Amino acid sequence: MQLDLNLLTALDALLEEGSVAGAAARLHVTAPAMSRTLGRIRKATGDPILVRSGHTMVPTAHALALREEVHELVHRAHGVLSSRREIDLATLERVFTVRWHDALTAACGPALVAAVHRRAPGVRLRLVAESASDTPELRRGEVDLASGTAPSTAPDVNSRFLGEDRLVVALRTGHPLTARPLTVERYASADHLTVSRRGRLHDPVDAALEALGLRRTVVAAAPSAATALQLARETDLLVTVPGTIIRTALEALGLTTLALPVPMEPIPVHLMWHRRHDQDQAHRWLREQAYAAVEAVLGPVPPT
Repeated sequence: MQLDLNLLTALDALLEEGSVAGAAARLHVTAPAMSRTLGRIRKATGDPILVRSGHTMVPTAHALALREEVHELVHRAHGVLSSRREIDLATLERVFTVRWHDALTAACGPALVAAVHRRAPGVRLRLVAESASDTPELRRGEVDLASGTAPSTAPDVNSRFLGEDRLVVALRTGHPLTARPLTVERYASADHLTVSRRGRLHDPVDAALEALGLRRTVVAAAPSAATALQLARETDLLVTVPGTIIRTALEALGLTTLALPVPMEPIPVHLMWHRRHDQDQAHRWLREQAYAAVEAVLGPVPPT
């Protein structure tokens, strides 16, 4: 029997997603096409692979036994078929999706876009906002490069530490709190903003204050750092933000910054990608441009 090795990629997607619709979206095909492919996989393996359980699909015991082996085979195939030759940036045509924290995009996005466009004019970048929920975009292939404050715990997602930032207090020029040194008590007694794409009215600062026996009043949550800074500029609200990453935005808005009087650990910055791209020369080049753009803002990573 002649084997279609494309079935391995489809099987990997089906086992990762646990549904025909999810696998179809991951591989950019229609659901009916993926359903037909599942039928071919069932015929080739002699096993149903996915069976319905209530409103969801679950893998069979045989499928579970195959999952790791199939995933590794697909990963190795990507490495074998990826070109090892030097890429021609002048003729490269590719679309990359980059999902970073909005503050990181604002600080490092311009340099990244400029570098990529200058050296590879056929490459296009999709700088997309973080979603309101944590979803496996990297594993599904919807995102090529993501950011986070911690390395991924997924075994098939790689991470690189690029540096740290520290929180500062941003407030409008002439704010009453600028008249005297900002103590932790004065900080806690003020009205605050949080930055949260999920609309959360608390963040790690609140836990640090509670450890000191203090509480603050959070008046509003802003969906992005840019929105929060605009609100702070027009009100007496304080917003606590990473000072180095958004330094340019702070200066452009004429905001004053004060040292955060609450003991807080620095904020790590990690970039993440799926390991299927490890040997992808174009993706590797994109990562190098991203590292340089972030390093230009945060400074070089100190040796360990």
